[in-house]
Amino acid sequence: MRTRAAGLLLHPTSLPGRFGIGDLGPECDAFLDWAASAGQTVWQVLPLGPTGYGNSPYGTLSAFAGNPMLLSPELLAADGLLPGSALANVPGFPEYQVDFERVIAWKDGLLREAWRHFRSDGPGHLRAELQGFGEAPAQRYWLPDWALFMALKVRYGGAAFREWPEELRRRQPAALARVERELADDVAWHVFLQFLFFRQWDRVKEAAHERGIRILGDIPIYVSPDSADVWSHPEIFELDEAGDPVRVAGVPPDYFSATGQLWGNPLYRWDVLERDGFHWWVERLRANLRMTELLRLDHFRGFAGYWAVAADAETAIDGTWEPGPGRKLFAALSAELGELDLVAEDLGKITPDVTALVEALDLPGMKILQFAFDGDDQDYQPHHHVPNGVVYTGTHDNDTTRGWWEKVDDATRHRVRAYLGGDGTDPIGLLVRAAYASVAFLAILPVQDVFGLGSEARMNTPGQGAGNWAWRARKWDFNGERAGWLRELATLTGRYRQRGEANGNGTGEEG
Repeated sequence: MRTRAAGLLLHPTSLPGRFGIGDLGPECDAFLDWAASAGQTVWQVLPLGPTGYGNSPYGTLSAFAGNPMLLSPELLAADGLLPGSALANVPGFPEYQVDFERVIAWKDGLLREAWRHFRSDGPGHLRAELQGFGEAPAQRYWLPDWALFMALKVRYGGAAFREWPEELRRRQPAALARVERELADDVAWHVFLQFLFFRQWDRVKEAAHERGIRILGDIPIYVSPDSADVWSHPEIFELDEAGDPVRVAGVPPDYFSATGQLWGNPLYRWDVLERDGFHWWVERLRANLRMTELLRLDHFRGFAGYWAVAADAETAIDGTWEPGPGRKLFAALSAELGELDLVAEDLGKITPDVTALVEALDLPGMKILQFAFDGDDQDYQPHHHVPNGVVYTGTHDNDTTRGWWEKVDDATRHRVRAYLGGDGTDPIGLLVRAAYASVAFLAILPVQDVFGLGSEARMNTPGQGAGNWAWRARKWDFNGERAGWLRELATLTGRYRQRGEANGNGTGEEG
């Protein structure tokens, strides 16, 4: 039986701080302290990879690498890689939004300064750690391809790899050997960035454990068409002779969009993957489980059946359902990696094959309370929840609960009041208490709902190409009053016990 627990959804980019974007330094530690004081034992993050166009963590340039923009300047200075003056001359960034263009330009310069310091006078222990990192089996599968991919991307002005010279696009061995020699310094630079990321992230993970908090990560089912993964493993994707996608991923019309969502990611050749025991997927989960103990599988329904759309389509309306790998993939993952703590994002158009796969794998699914009151006896209402589940007020794709309440119609508001009680003056409190009182073993709240924020704090609007992922928290919102409120609710509903009373591992087995 899983232990009841409470957690928070907050991506590291949304942490407060003076460096233009949240990072893995002291403000992250402060958040973990606050979360622990609030009775929280799970921290959910979005994908941690390096972002590309649109800055979406669900469209990363690698399924394995970490995002250097999350590196803490303060920790770099503490390691002797930056002078104190580098932290004194910080531009005046917006406090509550990430200005990605300015932050990326500034932080890239800062990280290159750290690289120069390292090469000229780097501490000996860091040099030894870097060498060990580059040679370790954990990195061997993906790091060389990633570092060369990024070095080439810079050489060609950021162009997509399909626009590179054909010999490089097709990875002809002689051409790769030549550019590896020519770009050796740039390749070493990108290895260095990954070394720093995983070094800092390992510190964060240890800090979370010290506070009794486990980290719930997130794996997008698909990868970006312009990614190191597609470039280095083209055989596992549906590509034509030129390397362009034949069909792409998306979903048919749904709650978020009347024309569906056309994501544009290349689809997998599941038959090819199956022939070598789904090796790429095994290595992908192995790498991600280094960063987090628990993993949410985004768009889980795609493992049962996925929506395939012609690459030249303008919307996702005209597509076809195709069978996914089903249980065969998860059998291969378990055989290689052992028992896995996974959460299925079983949202969207859920058909019997999806439900059967979730049940066969005994995975917790998700219940979103903002979806619960569109009509009577809805599947997401608490009386349909099950113990092996995760309940949310909303996710990163939803409006905040305050923003949602301000936009829903009177009939929906009436159902909320009739079902949950109250007069509607505190809709956030109603949904939070409903989540905590649910039989679902894990309740996760976006911190925006804990803070009572409106639509201005929304993280992502699906189908909207710009203006997403930029929200940042205000430092003073992490206050003692809100922590006390959550802790009391978590205690009352059996989601929090003092460490030592019972196994406080968040989502593990009872001790």
